[in-house]
Amino acid sequence: MEGILVPITLFIVIGAICIAPVWLKSRERTEMQSTLRAAIEKGQPVPPEVIEALTRNVKVAPTSLSDLRAGVIWAAVGIGFGLFSYLADFEDHDFRFPGLGIAAIPLMIGLAYIVLSFFNPSKAKRV
Repeated sequence: MEGILVPITLFIVIGAICIAPVWLKSRERTEMQSTLRAAIEKGQPVPPEVIEALTRNVKVAPTSLSDLRAGVIWAAVGIGFGLFSYLADFEDHDFRFPGLGIAAIPLMIGLAYIVLSFFNPSKAKRV
């Protein structure tokens, strides 16, 4: 029974770490909206800080600069994994090719972002 309890606990903890921030943020946003709704129903003016807090985390379309930045980061992660698998494999030659295969995944994601940065219609003007 102990052999199955550890993996189940691990997955529950990982799930809680991933789900808890999303749930808390959603709850905070719902409370903010209900407070704003009550203030509007009572005829009170809405402070600009409240509107700014509600619109602060609105996602904007990615720009070519943000795509390029994400691409460089992903490519660097892929190159780092590749170098690690190459340099850590001097004694045991069984890890080099699987490690390079794993490193190819973030490297390809990075290259895709870099290519997208050239095709993004919202190109930022470079000074």
